[in-house]
Amino acid sequence: MPIRLVALFTLLLAGCAHAADVPVRNDHRVTYKVKATFQEVKSLVSESIKGQGLVINNISHIGNMLSRTGKDLGFSKQVYEEAEALEFCSATVSRAMMEADAHNIIFCPYIIAIYVIPSEPKTVYVSYRRPIPVGDETSRKSLQAVEKLLDKIITGALEWAG
Repeated sequence: MPIRLVALFTLLLAGCAHAADVPVRNDHRVTYKVKATFQEVKSLVSESIKGQGLVINNISHIGNMLSRTGKDLGFSKQVYEEAEALEFCSATVSRAMMEADAHNIIFCPYIIAIYVIPSEPKTVYVSYRRPIPVGDETSRKSLQAVEKLLDKIITGALEWAG
């Protein structure tokens, strides 16, 4: 385990009292919530992604974009206190998914969103879009492996949050 990860977990263990609530799952998304700070959860999810041997390709600053553009467009409602989406891919999981069906390319990159809504400033939500199990049995199994990876990343991170 990298030294910075050990240091981060050691610092967080001192304040860890509870894990994330049971996730809300529907046909299109899975959403976890946890009482923690945005930065804490973002750091833990980032480290969990890296802990799987994956690289974050992009961080979308969605909350900042909505705040910045909302005023210019005449919108005054604050949608998020903070909101970012981490984009990444897995060479092995993605390859299996696309070998099963080349059209599965649309499920890559994987995205995990981390956000705080104004009405719940002490709650951080962590969510991902569920890959729809399509195609033949091999394709469906490969897409289930994507979802399993996303869930593993989030649950691994959130067991340290709180």
